[in-house]
Amino acid sequence: MFIECNDLTFRYPDTDAYIFRGLTCRISGPGFYALFGPSGVGKTTLARIMAQEIPMESGAVVRREGKILFSYNLERLPGWCSVKDHLYEVAPATHRGKLEDLISFFGMEACLPSRFARLSLGQQNRANVIRYLLQDFDFLIMDESLANVDEATREKIILKIKEMFPKKAFIYISHNIQEVSKLCSSILVLRGVEKTPQTVVVQGRDYCGGTPVGREAIERAVLGVVHAV
Repeated sequence: MFIECNDLTFRYPDTDAYIFRGLTCRISGPGFYALFGPSGVGKTTLARIMAQEIPMESGAVVRREGKILFSYNLERLPGWCSVKDHLYEVAPATHRGKLEDLISFFGMEACLPSRFARLSLGQQNRANVIRYLLQDFDFLIMDESLANVDEATREKIILKIKEMFPKKAFIYISHNIQEVSKLCSSILVLRGVEKTPQTVVVQGRDYCGGTPVGREAIERAVLGVVHAV
């Protein structure tokens, strides 16, 4: 499986400012990848182009074996039913066991009787991530999808996702440089349309649990990202 972006050019309608001009990048195979860069550099735009939610001006996006889903922070679930009713409604029958495992691990049991609007922002984000993990996908883009969840819980959730979905690919957008350096296998750094190249790939530590990653190793990855930006 892979996503390959070739010579992408994009600007939003009725604007003169380009977000990308001739951008090329590739994400290949299962694993946890990061999309990183300063605010406004085009991370969400690139993710939405990859997911075919918005068209590029020119260039091409090539996919193989790639059903792509795009999730984002502050996404809302319907408010007329309980969280439990919604999750069980969207879960295929073959995934009911997986649903119960995710609910338990994400600590959402007490939230199930509530309507979505009654949950805290962190609980809403966790419920929404569960909804996406129940679907059939090859790539899941997580655009700040675990925002408002504390750092320790985010790490536990990401490690659980890696354990449960070893054959899937995840593209994780976050502003937490230490988090992506520790948990992601590689980090696609967006540098801005005025820089050449517009993207640089930095190797992450791809922590999957078990023996802790040393601070020095994480700091080397962080330094690589900082220099790339």
